[in-house]
Amino acid sequence: MSNPSFPEGRTPLGKAVFNFRCHPGVSCYTRCCRKLELFLYPYDIIRLKNRLGLDSEEFLRRHAGVVAGANPLFPSVILRMRDDEEHTCPFLGDEGQGCLVYSDRPSACRTYPLERAVSRDFSAGRPEEFYFLTRHEYCLGHQEAQGQTVSEWLRDQRLLDYNLMDDLWAEVDTMFAGNPWQGEGAAGPRQQMAFMVCYHIDGFRRLAREQGLLSQFKLSRAEVKACETDDEALLKFGFKWLQMWLAHRPTLIPRPRR
Repeated sequence: MSNPSFPEGRTPLGKAVFNFRCHPGVSCYTRCCRKLELFLYPYDIIRLKNRLGLDSEEFLRRHAGVVAGANPLFPSVILRMRDDEEHTCPFLGDEGQGCLVYSDRPSACRTYPLERAVSRDFSAGRPEEFYFLTRHEYCLGHQEAQGQTVSEWLRDQRLLDYNLMDDLWAEVDTMFAGNPWQGEGAAGPRQQMAFMVCYHIDGFRRLAREQGLLSQFKLSRAEVKACETDDEALLKFGFKWLQMWLAHRPTLIPRPRR
């Protein structure tokens, strides 16, 4: 995307310096953890459910809701807030504690006050990304005299792994928007399988073991071992498998049948 266009008044930061710092000393501390709609991406769920020591199915049951999102052909997952007046994040601690899952908080939380946009053109490899500064009137972190560039913020907030996984997810979600469901419609067998691969990684691992799925493709021993024990590795495999299965893309090489 050599000449991207953005809505009026929206200018990417590029290499510009912006001021922001969030800490317990600002009077608005944790206000952004209330009255919000927080979408969860597949990698967010992996990080959170492992932090909490939950199976992905149990995490979804306790902490998530399924809603219609930007993609009309595949559901989105949001974090279920507490049933209180301020709809507080379930992972916000008592007064002064802050976030109880801070090192594994979702990408939307750690990206703020930036907003990330990526192109949906994956033909040239990794898509282009752009960052915009987001401001809310209540947020006083913008008044803090700590300047940084986007690159510095990404490193400080440990966003690089999240962004990589979110880009892989965006490619799969773009494929879903192309309606690969073969007329089954919403919640059909194919879409249910895709939902499990993306959001219920423990269920997908059990299915892969039962069906010997990993042995059906040319994977190294190291890759197979990683998929058997590491959720991130299995999610990457699952994304490739979905692209092969639903869109007939050469993302995996099948082993010859004996």
